[in-house]
Formats: sequence, C-alpha cells, structure tokens
Amino acid sequence: MSVRRILAVLSTTALMGAAAVAGANGAAADDDDLGDRSLAKVLAKDGSGFDRNPWDYDILDNAVHAVLDAKPDSAVKVLADGDTALTAFLPNDLAFRRLVNDLTGTWRGSEKDVFTAAASVGIDTVEAVLLYHVVPGATIDSRAAKKADGASLDTALDGASFTVDVRDGRIVLVDGDPDDANARVIAPDINKGNKQIGHGISRVLRPMDL
Repeated sequence: MSVRRILAVLSTTALMGAAAVAGANGAAADDDDLGDRSLAKVLAKDGSGFDRNPWDYDILDNAVHAVLDAKPDSAVKVLADGDTALTAFLPNDLAFRRLVNDLTGTWRGSEKDVFTAAASVGIDTVEAVLLYHVVPGATIDSRAAKKADGASLDTALDGASFTVDVRDGRIVLVDGDPDDANARVIAPDINKGNKQIGHGISRVLRPMDL
C-alpha cells in the first residue's frame, strides 16, 4: 500500500483523548504508591538529536515533539503528564527503520532520514500511530502482562485495540495488520515505579492492515 493510501486510510480514523478511555484496562499497580515522572521526560533524557544507536528512542521522541508542536492540544500530550496513569509500548529506532523499509522498500541509512520518511505521511497519521501505542488508565508492568495472555488492550486511538500473546514467557503484541510480523517486548518496565510505564518493542504497531 502506498504512503499516500496509508495517509488517506488513517486520516479517516477519529482520535480521542486518552482520558476518555481511562479505566478501560485494569491497572496493575496502586497509583497512590507510584511516582509522577512522565514517559516524555524519560524519552527526552538523552537529548533530541539522532545517533547511531538503534536501541534507543530518538525517532519516537522526535515524533512526539513533532505532533505536539503542530497540535499542542493533541491527546499525545498525556505522555508528558506524569500524574496520568498509562502504559506505552515504545518502538525503538530500529523498529521505525523496519517500518519505513516495509512502506517504501528502502532501508534508510540514518535516523534522521528514517524520521523524515516516517513524518512524510502527515502529522495526523503520525498522531494516530502514536496514540495506538498508548494504553490509558493502566500501569501494566511486565509481570502483569505475562499473566494477561489473550487480553485485548484498548488504546488511546478511538476504537482500536491490540492483543497480548504470551509465548514461552515472551510478550508479543498482535496488532491490526495480520500480514506483518508482530512486535515483541524487548525492553520491559521502562520508568517502573511511576504511574506511566513503558515497554520497548521491536516493531511499530499498526492499527490496520497496511
């Protein structure tokens, strides 16, 4: 499917605020016992530049900032609100490189080139994809996730969910695209001990068949 077609399809998907679906997924920790450091702060800790490390989150960090620069009231801003409980599945830089290669047939050499290609689909599409990675109202650590085999998690993208598939102790996320490889959790429990927890994943989740 062409990038233009992807933009047209995803742009028809209505977006909603994360608060509107808070509580839809059972929290795995008592919020009163958790800190308020936001995931946005964690993502930004190594600066906003690009590097050669495929395992960190420079492209994701820049995508979040690009959305909020263009749309300050976007529901994506919940990632900067450490008082709001959520779980986010965080594609690393290699995950975005794989996505761009799948969509364009070209393996981009630099993170900056990958980000530029990903952003070319339009800010509304980037926003929709980011929201699909956020499970509002729930602080789900990896221990809880491993006990949730078969659970469907509602996301901050209106009407969109994905399924947890636990395979031999590994957490796999089954998204809306049946034709592509599913994402695996490879860096669990980022920001653990806070209301917002993240899990690094190997691929970008897709809300529909691309």
